[in-house]
Amino acid sequence: MATLIIPPVLTSPRDDAMQLYKAFKGFGCDTGSVINILAHRDATQRALIQQEYRVIYSEELNNRLSKELSGDTKRAFLLWMHDPAGRDATIVRKALSGDLRAATEVICSRTPSQIQYFKQIYYTMYGVYLEKDIESWASDDHKKLLLSYVRTIRYGGPEVDSVLAERDAKALYKAGEKRWGTDEKTFIRIFCESSSAHLAAVSYAYQSKYKNKLKKAVKSETSGLFRFALLTILRCAKNPARYFAKQLHKAMKGLGTNDATLIRIIITRAEIDMQYIKAEYRKKYKKCLNDAVYSETSGDYRTFLLDLLGPNY
Repeated sequence: MATLIIPPVLTSPRDDAMQLYKAFKGFGCDTGSVINILAHRDATQRALIQQEYRVIYSEELNNRLSKELSGDTKRAFLLWMHDPAGRDATIVRKALSGDLRAATEVICSRTPSQIQYFKQIYYTMYGVYLEKDIESWASDDHKKLLLSYVRTIRYGGPEVDSVLAERDAKALYKAGEKRWGTDEKTFIRIFCESSSAHLAAVSYAYQSKYKNKLKKAVKSETSGLFRFALLTILRCAKNPARYFAKQLHKAMKGLGTNDATLIRIIITRAEIDMQYIKAEYRKKYKKCLNDAVYSETSGDYRTFLLDLLGPNY
C-alpha cells in the first residue's frame, strides 16, 4: 500500500505541542502553522503530540482545535487526529444513525484485519459492540449483510482456487439472473465469506461463463443500500484505489461539492493508499486529483486537504 509520505521530522512531539499552543495564542488562530505541523505527522506522531500537549497545558489538544477551528476545516482536522481504526470507529458510529451509506462504505471497503481492529476500538470508545449498533440502525438484507461482513473472519491472502471460484460464480448465477426473484442469502454468503482475491476470481469466472459482468448482475438483481454494499465489496476486492477515485469524482461532480465524502475519503485513505488513488483518478478522468480538489475547495480547508494529498508527480 502507498501511504502518506511523511518526511523525517526534526522537531520533537514536545516542540510541536508548544508550537501549536503558540499558534492558538493571541487574536485568532494561526491555522497555517497548525496545518504545517499536523498535516505532516503520522498517526504515532500525532498521538505523542496530543500526549505532550495534555501534560504541558492540562488540556486536550482536540478540545482546543475544536474551539479554534470551524466548518469543514474543523471537521477534517478532528477526524485526522485519530489513528485509522479510531477514525473508522468514529465515522461508523456517527453514520449508522444518520448516513447509512457512509457507514456501509467504511465497513465494506476495509480489509479483514482492519475490521477486526476497528471493532475492538469501537467497543473501547463507545462501550457497545458494533454488531449491536448495526442491529439497531440497519434493516432487512442490508443489515444481514453488514452483520455477516463484520462477523466473518476472511482469508486475506492472494491464493485462489479456480474450481471454487467457478462454483461460486455458478451459485450466484443461479441465485440471481437464472431465476425469478433473487436468493439474497447466496449473495450474502459468497460476498461475506470470500477473500478479495477469491471474489475477484469469481467475478472473472462469472463474466467468462455467462457473458455478463457480475457487477451488472448485482445492479439488476438488488437495490438500495443492499446493492450499494455488494458493489462496494466487489469493487474494493478488485481495485480499492479505483473505487475511491470514482467516489471522489462523484463527490466533486456537478453543482456543489459533497464535502462530507471528500473529507471522509481523503482523511481515511491518506495513510493507506492515496498515491494509488491519485494514479487511478488521473488514469480514469485525465485530470490530477489535486487540481480537482483545488478547484472545489478554498482557504485553510483547501490547504489542509492538498497537504494530505501530497505533491503531484
